[in-house]
Amino acid sequence: MTVYRGATLIYTGGKPISNLTKPEYPGAAVMQFFGKGSLFGIPFPVILFLLVFAAYYLILNKTTMGRKIYAVGSNDKCANLAGISISKVKLAVYSISGLMAAVSGMVLLSRLNSAQPTLGSGYELDAIASVALGGTSMNGGRGKITGTLIGILIIAVLNNGLNILGISSYYQDVVKGLVILIAVLSDKNR
Repeated sequence: MTVYRGATLIYTGGKPISNLTKPEYPGAAVMQFFGKGSLFGIPFPVILFLLVFAAYYLILNKTTMGRKIYAVGSNDKCANLAGISISKVKLAVYSISGLMAAVSGMVLLSRLNSAQPTLGSGYELDAIASVALGGTSMNGGRGKITGTLIGILIIAVLNNGLNILGISSYYQDVVKGLVILIAVLSDKNR
């Protein structure tokens, strides 16, 4: 992560690239719709979120791939003995994670109409906190996507509440770190 972040800073000179949705750019209309468009009065990022959530809910709960993911997360040695290709499952999960990070980056880029080399810094902490609060075991193999949704909502309310209260972003990181710590400690006691 640090290597890519540093390469981005070198490539851009640390400066944001703005006005990416100008009509003269190819794909500008699609880019603008991706983050700011709406269908039937519902913002497209919300629709995208719901579609992705539904797809991964079905994958994790209704397919053999979902069972394999839980098996590898729970105990990869036992999963290997059961005939599951651990490397294929891990490659698929990491690829999906990268794809979702890219989609999130595109939505954020479209909403801000600017590509900033340090834009996503700190979002990994929000992701970990959401998953931990949702009840997913940090040791793997236990957790539900619906719990993660609840964790996302808690972190969103926490972020917005701290912003409304005018609390510095430095203190917000401390609060989120403490939330993760509490979630991990409670996970150890289960």
